[in-house]
Amino acid sequence: VQLQAFGGGLLQPGGFLRLSCAASGGTFSYNVMGWFRQAPGKEREFVAAMRWTDGSTNYADSVKGRSTISRDNAKNTAYLQMNSLKPEDTAVYYCAAGRYNSYSPYDYDYWGQGTQVTVSS
Repeated sequence: VQLQAFGGGLLQPGGFLRLSCAASGGTFSYNVMGWFRQAPGKEREFVAAMRWTDGSTNYADSVKGRSTISRDNAKNTAYLQMNSLKPEDTAVYYCAAGRYNSYSPYDYDYWGQGTQVTVSS
C-alpha cells in the first residue's frame, strides 16, 4: 500500500486546513485510515482515524470539535479538515493505514511521506 499526502503549508491562526491522502496498491489490506502529527522534539501523536467499512471515527481531544476526517471510497482517498487553527497545530502531518482503529502509531502498517503544516501569523 502506498500513501501520498497532499495539502498543508503556511496557514493563519484561526484558519482552515484540508489535507488529503491518496492510497494505492493493496487497498484491501487495511480497514482504517488515520492521521497523525509530529511537532519538532515531540512524539508522533494521533489526530483522527476512520474505519473504512462503516465510517466510524475517532478524534484526539486536542482537535475534537474542530476537525473532520472523511473519505471518498471511489478514489481511495481520505481527508482531514481542521478549522480554528492554532499555532500548536504546527507539525508534520502523516496519513497512515492499518487494520485497527487505534490511537497508537504502532498499530498502523503503512505511512505516507508527511506534509508540513505551519500555523503562524
